[in-house]
Amino acid sequence: MLIFVYGTLMRGQSRAAALADQRFVSEVQTQPEYRLYVCGNYPGLVEHENGRSIHGELWSVNEECVERLDRIEAVDEGLYVRRSVRLMSPHDQSSVQTYLYAQPTNGLRDCGDRWITSV
Repeated sequence: MLIFVYGTLMRGQSRAAALADQRFVSEVQTQPEYRLYVCGNYPGLVEHENGRSIHGELWSVNEECVERLDRIEAVDEGLYVRRSVRLMSPHDQSSVQTYLYAQPTNGLRDCGDRWITSV
């Protein structure tokens, strides 16, 4: 499975170890259909009609890793949902999943087009 990550799971970030045994594919950008918000010390990606292209990484992961990521992203508790994401070329025809923030974003600060850990 291909997974798009855009925050703490990226290389060099606090949860990068969760992907250490998986295969990095490339740096990528989403179609301009999303917004990225500061949710404390991590970001939240949401679909947005006035979206922008978000920078992140594409990883090829196995099922065991997906289960691990689902736990990290608190999918069962409703913090994030794993859904399809649309990427820019050359990955625009690929089936890719990501973690979309499932909580309200009212009052959260927009991150722009990438997560920067110093925010």
